[in-house]
Amino acid sequence: MISLAEGKKMEKKFEDLNIHQKMEFLIHEIVEKELPFKDSLREFEKIYIEIAIKKYKGNKTKIAKALGIHRNTLHNLTKSLKITKRI
Repeated sequence: MISLAEGKKMEKKFEDLNIHQKMEFLIHEIVEKELPFKDSLREFEKIYIEIAIKKYKGNKTKIAKALGIHRNTLHNLTKSLKITKRI
């Protein structure tokens, strides 16, 4: 059973939830642990980019296009987030 915000409970497996429900579940955990908003966003960005790097095998053009950002923005984000994976 999965507990969502506002006390909702679901009888679904995590993998059966839609993206909104999955994010709501994860955000609920973050709020419960009182993680700072800025740190949570930073961690989300880092994981999001790392997964895209894997998917597109480090191809900056494909990664930037998939994320909807300019290649220079991707470069600046990887630098500021200290992402060292192949890019």
